[in-house]
Amino acid sequence: MKNPFETEERRAFQETVERFIQNEVVPHANEWDEAGTFPWSLHEKAGALGFFGFGIDEKYGGLGFDDAFMRASLGVEMGRSGIGGAMASIGSRNIMTGPIQMLASDDIKMKVLPDVVSGRMGGALGITEPSGGSDVANIKTTARKDGNHYVLNGEKTFITGGLNASHFVIGARTGGDGIAGISLFYVPADTPGFTRQSVGGKMGWWCSDTASLFFDDVRVPAENMLGEENRGFISIMNNFNYERLGMTAQCVGMSRLCMDESIKWAQERKTFGKPMIAHQVIRHKIADMSSKIDALQALVHQICWNIEDGNMPVAEISKAKFFGSKVLEFCASEAMQILGGAGYLRGSPVERTYREVKVMAIGGGSEEIMRDLAVKQMGL
Repeated sequence: MKNPFETEERRAFQETVERFIQNEVVPHANEWDEAGTFPWSLHEKAGALGFFGFGIDEKYGGLGFDDAFMRASLGVEMGRSGIGGAMASIGSRNIMTGPIQMLASDDIKMKVLPDVVSGRMGGALGITEPSGGSDVANIKTTARKDGNHYVLNGEKTFITGGLNASHFVIGARTGGDGIAGISLFYVPADTPGFTRQSVGGKMGWWCSDTASLFFDDVRVPAENMLGEENRGFISIMNNFNYERLGMTAQCVGMSRLCMDESIKWAQERKTFGKPMIAHQVIRHKIADMSSKIDALQALVHQICWNIEDGNMPVAEISKAKFFGSKVLEFCASEAMQILGGAGYLRGSPVERTYREVKVMAIGGGSEEIMRDLAVKQMGL
């Protein structure tokens, strides 16, 4: 279906991303997932194409502009790759560069952004904690002022990209309860007292480097605080909206992958003397998948248009996030039914996608949190 908001620049970017994903990622998806890792050169190749440059000034290696439609098309193509773990590790830096660009000093920006945006080094945002999950207002990690330093103590977990990142943005409590008491800090990976380890085996995203982070009297200079004390988290709320938009777009791509694999299989496979695609029950499954994908894509376009028009539609983004994960859940399940045993075998894009459904319903804000946020934004 034609995108009514397409421009020559947006189309060119989408085609560039699609070629990169199909040529550099898709052929290796199963190999990398089974290995539990992928080459670092993929980060650098993505950086060279501008994947990490949205909203980042050109002097720091960024694109010098932002575009919600381009962000969304990147998410869609990453979803179509069929290897969410690699895409998650690559994309994780995008939620930490925003706070650096927006709140850090010029010295920190110059130290961090050129290497992270280019893909030479990794970066990660540390917010989620073992005791809180999506309840970010309940952060327990503390930052205590000590002369011209802050001393961090606490733990983060499920930090995508955290094992290999060189630069971190960390949320810590400097004030009272709730979001208003949270500040952000830039923490280099080699800071004494900072350690990390893998979270262990995961249901999906096998090749993503997902870490738990530990802070044991980690001293950082006071100038490493990003923005105002106790207002760091509030300052980056739009950062999470972009993350959720990106994940919703990935749900579009992953759902399309499931539908495409279903159609290909149904056209090639014969049952009861005719191609599966000729059976009404299969045709109806594909029609249902297609209609839901179209609805989700239209919602993504509407959100992008609002953002480009100067509005950040938080309620709509929240609704799209949980709607998208439900569409993906439906499409992955129907694709598995159509492929049958072939879809259940390791190496199948449908099998990998089926395992990754739940992380899309949890990461970036769980379905339950998104529903609650949507209703609050509706004034209820």
